[in-house]
Amino acid sequence: MPASSLDELVALCKRRGFIFQSSEIYGGLQGVYDYGPLGVELKNNLKQAWWRRNVYERDDMEGLDASVLTHRLVLHYSGHEATFADPMVDNRITKKRYRLDHLLKEQPEEVLKRLYRAMEVEEGNLHALVQAMMKAPERAGGAMTAAGVLDPASGEPGDWTPPRYFNMMFKTYVGPVEDEASLAYLRPETAQGIFVNFKNVLDATSRKLPFGIAQIGKAFRNEITPRNFIFRVREFEQMEIEYFVRPGEDEYWHRYWVEERLKWWQEMGLSRENLVPYEQPPEELAHYAKATVDILYRFPHGLEELEGIANRTDFDLGSHTKDQEALGITARVLRNEHSTQRLAYRDPETGKWFVPYVIEPSAGVDRGVLALLAEAFTREELPSGEERIVLKLKPQLAPIKVAVIPLVKNRPEITEYAKRLKARLLALGLGRVLYEDTGNIGKAYRRHDEVGTPFAVTVDYDTIGQSKDGTTRLKDTVTVRDRDTMEQIRLHVDELEGFLRERLKW
Repeated sequence: MPASSLDELVALCKRRGFIFQSSEIYGGLQGVYDYGPLGVELKNNLKQAWWRRNVYERDDMEGLDASVLTHRLVLHYSGHEATFADPMVDNRITKKRYRLDHLLKEQPEEVLKRLYRAMEVEEGNLHALVQAMMKAPERAGGAMTAAGVLDPASGEPGDWTPPRYFNMMFKTYVGPVEDEASLAYLRPETAQGIFVNFKNVLDATSRKLPFGIAQIGKAFRNEITPRNFIFRVREFEQMEIEYFVRPGEDEYWHRYWVEERLKWWQEMGLSRENLVPYEQPPEELAHYAKATVDILYRFPHGLEELEGIANRTDFDLGSHTKDQEALGITARVLRNEHSTQRLAYRDPETGKWFVPYVIEPSAGVDRGVLALLAEAFTREELPSGEERIVLKLKPQLAPIKVAVIPLVKNRPEITEYAKRLKARLLALGLGRVLYEDTGNIGKAYRRHDEVGTPFAVTVDYDTIGQSKDGTTRLKDTVTVRDRDTMEQIRLHVDELEGFLRERLKW
């Protein structure tokens, strides 16, 4: 059976070295996590699989790694300074602070009904309710208190403040003087670094439309209420593509990328029944979006977004380009008085300049890791009546690909052979190969089941030519154990390389 709760995954992650609370020895830093020895391997494997698929295997994609520190004007013209905010509300009794839409989602039905009536909003439209409350915050605060909105921390009705917006960007200063002129931000998304480098990439590569720019990197959002482990955090990593297309071809490419991303997540091991495409209705769309499809996943804590694929029209390049009036921009953008570059594409046939539309598949790395762990977590009852926990990760994504285990740790002939074999397998370039010398083969198997190691190779007396029957017929053979089936086979070490290559290649 899979993980029954998020707590099971959290416990496994700490026990086996996947993920730790950041700064735990000082009480922890809320919404910030550190990836441990196995977590960093799993995370890197996921990122490498994404990069391979979207950059190496395609002929229409370039890579980029833009800076985390972001010029203030980039986020001014993108609209982030004005609009990158979430609705926030406080309980005067408990002094707890919540993101309004998240708080309302957790309320009993009868409480929500009273709120809908008080704010004169049609029942069932939570998005419209939040919008109405933010337009009339004083009325909304009183309505929440009168409706008996519960505080999740206490389970009791709260005395609620008028809700207000909170900008989630982290500010910093560049240089020794802290003033308005030196103000910068830690990027709240990786996308803007791609847009402002559009002309640089285009000039350097001579790309023709359609083409994309891919990036993996850290982003920072000062979330009001980070929660659900690594699902909603303040420091996170994104895998984003900005795919530039001709206006008029945008709807085709939007549908294409939705299907492509669904297919890829399934190839990573997520089941189709746990992946739910959700097309955002018009009232939920971001101000720049023509259409957005969210790929939702059935996490242990509920159905939540794993990746979003947005048709952003010409808003982004149109926001950052100079000569806006001459380019026929269709999106509503701020008048740009600072840009020094024309972020547009010249049609090679007509010679006319135009601003490409953008399709953006944007996935969270951390959410991807959480989904993989949730999908792979399996609790099995063995024929002996014992129970084992096994992470049935796709072998290529497993943190440790192969564990090489000497049957005993006090026989130099066996341990040295195992070390040489480990080095030989490592040279194949398949990923991490671990030498495990605990001396207890049963416990080693269980430990590697729990961390998802697909193959355990045991070096024993037969391997070194000291079989119990006195023969050497099994010399240079090893036992290979499969994680999922627990079946064991005997292979010559010269056959082992091909065996593993076949099962661990992409």
